[in-house]
Amino acid sequence: MSNAAKHGHAGSVSVTLTRVGGTVRAEITDDGRGTGLRGMRQRVEAVDGVLRVQSPPGGPTVITVECPCAS
Repeated sequence: MSNAAKHGHAGSVSVTLTRVGGTVRAEITDDGRGTGLRGMRQRVEAVDGVLRVQSPPGGPTVITVECPCAS
C-alpha cells in the first residue's frame, strides 16, 4: 500500500482477497494514477498468474490479480 501512495500518489487503497477452488484473487483499488506496475506484472506472471488493470481517467484504478493456489 505504501507503493501505491509513493508511486501512484494514492490517498486511499483497499485490498480484497478471495479464494475459489485452486485460484486466489486479489483486487486492489486506489485513487492514484496506476503507474509502476511492470514489476508486479512480472512477479504475477512468474507464478502463471494474470494481472489486469483498469485505470480510467479520473480513477479509480482497479488491479485484479489471479494466481493458482495449491490446496
